[in-house]
Amino acid sequence: MFKFEILKKSKKSRARVGKLTTDHGVVETPNFMPVGTQGTVKTMSPRDLNEIGSQIILSNTYHLFLRPGPEVIREAGGLHKFMNWDKPILTDSGGFQVYSLAEKRKVTDDGVEFQSHIDGTKHFFTPEKVIDIQSAFGSDIMMPLDECVPFPCDKRVATEALIRTTNWAMQSRRYVSGGKPIPGTLFGIVQGSTYPDLRKRSAEEICALDFPGYGIGGLSVGEPQEEMFGMLEVLSQVMPEDKPKHLMGVGFASDILGAIDFGMDLFDCVIPTRLARHGSFLTLEGKTSIRNARFERDFTPIDSECDCYACKNFTRAYIRHLFWAREILSMQLLTIHNLRFFMRMLAKVRADILAE
Repeated sequence: MFKFEILKKSKKSRARVGKLTTDHGVVETPNFMPVGTQGTVKTMSPRDLNEIGSQIILSNTYHLFLRPGPEVIREAGGLHKFMNWDKPILTDSGGFQVYSLAEKRKVTDDGVEFQSHIDGTKHFFTPEKVIDIQSAFGSDIMMPLDECVPFPCDKRVATEALIRTTNWAMQSRRYVSGGKPIPGTLFGIVQGSTYPDLRKRSAEEICALDFPGYGIGGLSVGEPQEEMFGMLEVLSQVMPEDKPKHLMGVGFASDILGAIDFGMDLFDCVIPTRLARHGSFLTLEGKTSIRNARFERDFTPIDSECDCYACKNFTRAYIRHLFWAREILSMQLLTIHNLRFFMRMLAKVRADILAE
């Protein structure tokens, strides 16, 4: 069961409030997905995720394929049961690893050969295999194999990646429509780097395949914010308004808030969890390091406006002490806060649009 409804459109921009329905529950949009790369959001239990208001998480096909492997997850009853998470899960395709593991992969028109970063073994991902892997996981939303290019990127290279991404999307669509049963819903992915004509071409080609939803890939890879927003402006004029759009890998508040104005609905990024592990917390003013000496005797919460477990029960001085003492609890508390910060921010966005 998959359905996307637009409940209210903003009068000020292309922002909207929506409801995305899956077999494992409803997701209110716009929404942020904590990243559970290997079947867990780092330092967080499913109970923690529920307490901060997480409605959906993202997991990584490449990493879960390497370990524990799709057969183990299938035998466990799927990824939801394996990790004890009963809400929706979106899994990516491994396409981002084409970008992030550039030294350990080889891209051809038939697919991508990865050399495992764990033991050096080689594995070949085709569009069909990526769907088979995610089917074993029981993902609610699946992504097709795509090619993500870096920034800056030569236009010839970006064009070649666009062509492969379109061809792989067509193969994926044929594989599913030809009778391959999948437990969830397959989205399409738009590429094109920061070239307006390529973005427009990719969107037109992918949207012509009529996927139930779309991912926007290849952004937030080092390009200036104005270039990202420029690409979203191009896409907002081409892509169907009635389909959900996932801006992949975007995790800074200003990027997310700006992208919502261009009609983006879903976001994911490791930024809030990674910053927490390195001792930083998020507020509307940006990121701040808990390591600062000025917090040694600061007995106030991380954020007096925040209602998370960390802010309601602990002080900056205590969390700073934990961090310098190398206690894992510091990372957990900062992660709880950082993720709750995004949940609160997007809940306010939804409420503001509904109140217009």
